Amino acid sequence: MKRVLFAALLLCGCATAPQAQTPRWSIAIHGGAGVIERAELDPQTEVAYRAALTQAATTGGEVLKKGGSALDAVEAVIQRMEDDPLFNAGRGAVFTAEGRNELDASIMDGVTRKAGAVAGVTRTRHPISLARAVMEKSPHVMLIGEGAETFARTQGLEEVPPSFFFTERRWLGLERELRSRNLPIPPRPAGAPAPDVRSENAPLDERKFGTVGVVVRDAQGNLAAGTSTGGTTAKRWGRVGDAPVIGAGTYAQNGVCAVSATGTGEYFIRLSVARSICARIELKHERAQVAADAVIQRELTALGGDGGVIVMGANGESAWSFNTPGMYRARLVAGGTPVVAIYKDEP
Repeated sequence: MKRVLFAALLLCGCATAPQAQTPRWSIAIHGGAGVIERAELDPQTEVAYRAALTQAATTGGEVLKKGGSALDAVEAVIQRMEDDPLFNAGRGAVFTAEGRNELDASIMDGVTRKAGAVAGVTRTRHPISLARAVMEKSPHVMLIGEGAETFARTQGLEEVPPSFFFTERRWLGLERELRSRNLPIPPRPAGAPAPDVRSENAPLDERKFGTVGVVVRDAQGNLAAGTSTGGTTAKRWGRVGDAPVIGAGTYAQNGVCAVSATGTGEYFIRLSVARSICARIELKHERAQVAADAVIQRELTALGGDGGVIVMGANGESAWSFNTPGMYRARLVAGGTPVVAIYKDEP
């Protein structure tokens, strides 16, 4: 009887192969890529990073479960990561050669393709929120330095003293880097706590890029992307990387993809990495993973750049690709549990 029914279905064209369901919402997160290997990451630190990534994904999931927008989820997750000293963003930001924390961030709305970005801010607690304010409350895309801080005040965003971003590990990392370059060590920042040389405050391995980023597809099918960073340790001359550059470190376009990048920003800028990935998906109809690998594993590697990306496809399929030994990353879909990974050999 079952065979007869199946044959009848085939004849009427009603039997079709099962298709993967598009998730109601989906989110992917990165916390930086670089030389991150099991032999060099102590168990306690690894556990801390995995817990932080799990909580970040859960934070975004809670926003999306309640019907929040992709933009809301991006902002909420990055705010959390900006307050976590493990990541090179906000309170965990690295120091410039002058002993300052200079913060960059950007956000993009896939619905309208409006975007906002800030660079070189030193007092706004959450640069990602300032980037969103630039996008929604100003006619501009990017603001920098003191002008960006002045705009933040007009929007009532939380302002903190520069010492708020100070962490002992990042300061020790700056000292080590400056010594290796035979550059002078600047005075300890005003308001910073007294020196703490306990072993648990050993400098973090700076052979990684701790930029944080999020890509989201919400329950309405809208896409958004955001990125936030403190840049590179001992950067000089007002250096700005790809994180606040739309099309390089961040991009989102409904019906196509959303991308956030982390790595040596100069190369990501030169290749317009985020936009290039979306262009491959839009014009060549490649899947997110194929497009990401083409740009990161071939184009970026050929140019001598290093780093990685997270990508969210229009159907909620997320992908990540990196040409470094590791990348802190996580993903979560509606009805699922966070999937967290660090090393190259993890799925």
